Amino acid sequence: MAANIPILLVFELIYYFQSEQKAIANSEKAKREALLFQHETLRAQINPHFLFNSLNVLSSLIYINPDNANKFTKALSKTYRYVLSLNRRPLVSVAEELNALDPYIFLMKMRFENSFVFTVNKVSGHEENSIIPLTLQLLIENVFKHNVATEEMPLDIKIAINSGYITVENNIQRSNDVEKGGIGLKYLAKQYGLYDKEVVFEHTEHMFVVKIPYIQP
Repeated sequence: MAANIPILLVFELIYYFQSEQKAIANSEKAKREALLFQHETLRAQINPHFLFNSLNVLSSLIYINPDNANKFTKALSKTYRYVLSLNRRPLVSVAEELNALDPYIFLMKMRFENSFVFTVNKVSGHEENSIIPLTLQLLIENVFKHNVATEEMPLDIKIAINSGYITVENNIQRSNDVEKGGIGLKYLAKQYGLYDKEVVFEHTEHMFVVKIPYIQP
């Protein structure tokens, strides 16, 4: 038995080394895929459709309301500045995401005017928790992409910062012009899955709810 101890130790060391290598490989894969998510989202933000809508709004504001045109330009700049600042940052705090969401919501207000209501409810002490960058913006974009928003039928979008997760919910006013598939939501779920976290989707006849877990509480 004593003669077998060195052999057993060698096998233990090999197993330990392989486990360590696998853990490192999984960690690096998670980082690479998280960065890929950021790059994909960046391309989505700078796509011609997004710029076309933004520039159309800006062009109208220049003649109608130069003061708002100036504010719109600054908000658009802040939105892009945040996206570009995420280079090699797989995680951000909830506070950073909310701050970055302010100029984006302003852009949407200029575009949709009184066609939606947006509220954020916070539970104190949870804004320093970490999530994947651009999570909230992607979810808000998804709301506008798949629903109709008018003054007669406004969208009601709510974000709640809870102790265990973030909730993003909206009333459903389905648009017929959008292709179904939910690729963005599936990709978001995959990104959180890399950290062994589950994004929960709750879909009723009138409401759509997404629960985002914290990566680091």
